[in-house]
Amino acid sequence: MFIEARIKLTAWYLAIIMAISIFFSVIIYRGATFEIDRIQRIQILRHPLGATYVLDSDVLRETKQRIVLWLVMINSSIFIISAIAGYFLAGKTLEPIRTNVENQKKFISDSSHELRTPLTSLKTEIEVALRDKKLSLSNAKVQLKSNLEDVNKMQRLANYLLKLNVYEDGQKLPMTKVDLKEIALDAVGKRKIKTNLKKSIVAGNKDSLTELLTILIDNAIKYGEGKEVEVRVKPKGVVEIEDHGIGISDEDLPHIFDRFYRSDKSRGTDGYGLGLSIAKSIVDLHHGTIKVESKLGQGSKFTVLI
Repeated sequence: MFIEARIKLTAWYLAIIMAISIFFSVIIYRGATFEIDRIQRIQILRHPLGATYVLDSDVLRETKQRIVLWLVMINSSIFIISAIAGYFLAGKTLEPIRTNVENQKKFISDSSHELRTPLTSLKTEIEVALRDKKLSLSNAKVQLKSNLEDVNKMQRLANYLLKLNVYEDGQKLPMTKVDLKEIALDAVGKRKIKTNLKKSIVAGNKDSLTELLTILIDNAIKYGEGKEVEVRVKPKGVVEIEDHGIGISDEDLPHIFDRFYRSDKSRGTDGYGLGLSIAKSIVDLHHGTIKVESKLGQGSKFTVLI
């Protein structure tokens, strides 16, 4: 699809460029031949004895033909160069669209896959319950409780997807001067976490930054294996969240911010692999950076610079 679109866009580029080139070539040819004819007329008027011509007519004809030849060669060169450049520019123009379409396809595919599991479980449990002629009230309540858990999973996934869509759309968030120390305190809440927080004023969106730190802290607790988690806020917009849990392998590190990506070690825990994608999107909206240092079995440290 994109190859066909690229060829069509190249053809439009080429058509426009060649139309302009040919238009100016006609003007140049008419101007050049007009000047040649004007010179001949002036020479005839100035030549004594009223000679009918001064310049050789064959020379004039050959000169005009050479002008046409040069213009054809120039236009041919412009055609070839424009075709190559147009194809390249068409590719650059369509690349963001192609990337967005591919991401959208992957997003739909991954979302469908994640939704299929709770939906299948929910459907199976309901069908089994309906076939049970001896279903008691207590068993029905257990069944409904299980169904509610599946519904809650789908609701959480939907909320994640909505948040991710908002942040990845690049919508401008209202920015004000905020203190990362206060934001970190809000994100930590009542959880027993070691903190070392210093005042750090930055331009940012309080709600999204709170969500960013909450995601990173939740991940540190989830994969920290019950060991100590520390949150540090340093001057000049630096936040560090460190745990001493399972860590991340070198193979997984390049992919941890990809949507729906989950390492083999994290598949046994609850989650959808969207938290870090949302975190990365929030950092990008603040024109900041986020990096991770991790050793397998020793823990991870996420560093955010706003």
